[in-house]
Amino acid sequence: MFAAFNAYRHTQAGTVIRCTVFAPAIAMLAAAPFVAQPAATILTATGLLLGAVGLLFHQLRVEVQPDAVELALGPGLLRKRIEFREVRAARAVRNHWLMGWGIRWIGKGWMWNVSGLDAVELEYANGRVFRIGTDDAANLLAAIQAARGV
Repeated sequence: MFAAFNAYRHTQAGTVIRCTVFAPAIAMLAAAPFVAQPAATILTATGLLLGAVGLLFHQLRVEVQPDAVELALGPGLLRKRIEFREVRAARAVRNHWLMGWGIRWIGKGWMWNVSGLDAVELEYANGRVFRIGTDDAANLLAAIQAARGV
């Protein structure tokens, strides 16, 4: 099984996060020097906070290994490893736009998504799920299936 396995590694840019978080952060930081106190302090603090959130969620890296799939958001401070021995099924799915982006509880489990609506859903033996948002669902699913030997 391991001889036929081809490693999969993909980084998706969080276009939604970048547009909705970084743009306002930059605008606030740029405007702060031109407004009076205390508004300047509030704009600066809010801009820095939005920038930090944007940095944490601006991309999602997915790596499929022979025994697990590993996820890292942004610079890698937020990570998740899902062992394949815990996974009962994997399938490509499409998220409803109301599910949003970022780290979300979706009722039956968690979702990590930085942009777009496509995802690969991993179903655990206990019925819970974990959705991995991706702009490369077909290849990610194929890599997971190959690593699981399915």
